[in-house]
Amino acid sequence: MTPHRSLNLLSPLRRYLPIYAALWKNSVIREMGFKSNFLLWIVVELLWFALQLSFIAVIYQHTSRIGDWTKWQVVLLMGASHFIQQIFQAFFLTNCTQISEYVRTGKLDFMLLLPINTRFIVSLRQVDLGGFVNASSAIAVMAYALKQLHLVPSLLQIAGFLCLVAAGVLVHYSLMFLLSSVSFWTVRAQGIVWGYYSLFNIARLPDAAYRGFFKVFFTFAVPMILVANVPAKLLADKLKSPLRQWKPLRNKFRAPGRRAGCTKPAVRQFQSHPLLALDLT
Repeated sequence: MTPHRSLNLLSPLRRYLPIYAALWKNSVIREMGFKSNFLLWIVVELLWFALQLSFIAVIYQHTSRIGDWTKWQVVLLMGASHFIQQIFQAFFLTNCTQISEYVRTGKLDFMLLLPINTRFIVSLRQVDLGGFVNASSAIAVMAYALKQLHLVPSLLQIAGFLCLVAAGVLVHYSLMFLLSSVSFWTVRAQGIVWGYYSLFNIARLPDAAYRGFFKVFFTFAVPMILVANVPAKLLADKLKSPLRQWKPLRNKFRAPGRRAGCTKPAVRQFQSHPLLALDLT
């Protein structure tokens, strides 16, 4: 890559970073202007998270496993799911829910006239600082679950987990932004957007709890199960390598070859017999 081309790639970053820093500053000022509301929403989210953990505790009083998931593996999954949800909420949720309001009130027309990328300002205009506080509670739950499982993730696992979390957040953002764009035809699409957000509860249970069309749909079409389960499996050492899954199949196809190899000495011995010198090759 030439220096000139690298400078061209860095120039948008230099332009947008100060703008994003200003948006963060405005978000902090807005949140601190309503401190009681800020603290109240943090308490509400913590109580809701505790209620979900209590629900899992009640389930495991009547069973020892859900599929191949133990109690603390599911607690780890709930922590990972809550972490992804809160990071998504911190960066994108408020902005995606406001798109239909921008369309209805005409504010989007004003944003289109700004000398800046419209999707950037629409998607990242506000930051929910409470999401970062609630994400820390999810980290604490995941750390405690890993301690109960006697697992210590490696740096590579942690890096992979963070990459999968980033990918999951972007998947949710893409789908919610797509649903928000319906407001150009229906004017108000907040019900559809919040309906998608309520589907996050599906990701709190392991994939082994679902069957049939429901599992296929929420794994591939609307990947709620996939986004939360894969990062949790990585930390819990449940994520199997594709090479390991193909090994039994590979051995199955190689077995006939080995058996054929074992018959070659017998064929040569048969051919070398003076009375049966046949060309069997």
